[in-house]
Amino acid sequence: MTEETPGFEEKPDVPSGATPDDAEPKAASSSEEQAAPAGDANQTAGLVAQLDQVRTALGERTADLQRLQAEYQNYRRRVERDRITVKEIAVANLLTELLPVLDDIGRAREHGELVGGFKSVAESLETVAAKMGLQQFGKEGEPFDPTIHEALMHSYAPDVTETTCVAILQPGYRIGERTIRPARVAVAEPQPGAQTVKAEGADEAPAAGDDKDNGPEEG
Repeated sequence: MTEETPGFEEKPDVPSGATPDDAEPKAASSSEEQAAPAGDANQTAGLVAQLDQVRTALGERTADLQRLQAEYQNYRRRVERDRITVKEIAVANLLTELLPVLDDIGRAREHGELVGGFKSVAESLETVAAKMGLQQFGKEGEPFDPTIHEALMHSYAPDVTETTCVAILQPGYRIGERTIRPARVAVAEPQPGAQTVKAEGADEAPAAGDDKDNGPEEG
């Protein structure tokens, strides 16, 4: 008859070379494997959200940079335009002060007094003024234009068909398209009634011709 030892409990079989505690890590690792996919998904969602924020910030900074670049280009154009305008005004003011000297040179040339060293200096001054963009205008026989001519004398003439510049009292000057002094001229208008008389004479001429043509027929 066999006697049972009090307090003895059966334990599960444990593989040889292993301890009972080796079974517990396996259970823990399986739990971690189940939790890992959920953690990776949350981490990926967080990275995507951060990437969207970075892209939004990059787009805003790019727009700011493009706006600043456009403003800088507009500023450069405005500065260059202002610089050119200031230069043109300065040149025009300088040349305007020289116009009386150029008028004296022109009168001396007309009277044959432009000789010797004075001639050389005068021609050099005119050359420099031309290089700076000064252009002279105004010729006899051209139609009167109130935008570029200033009429100082007025008369009538039978040989003109419109208001015409018949004498240039002072030449005009311009820089590019900008007139700095109009040409001062004497103008002539068509003689009042000249066109009417001419038209009446033209109407009467055929009648006289008809009388001559009818004479031989009657004879």
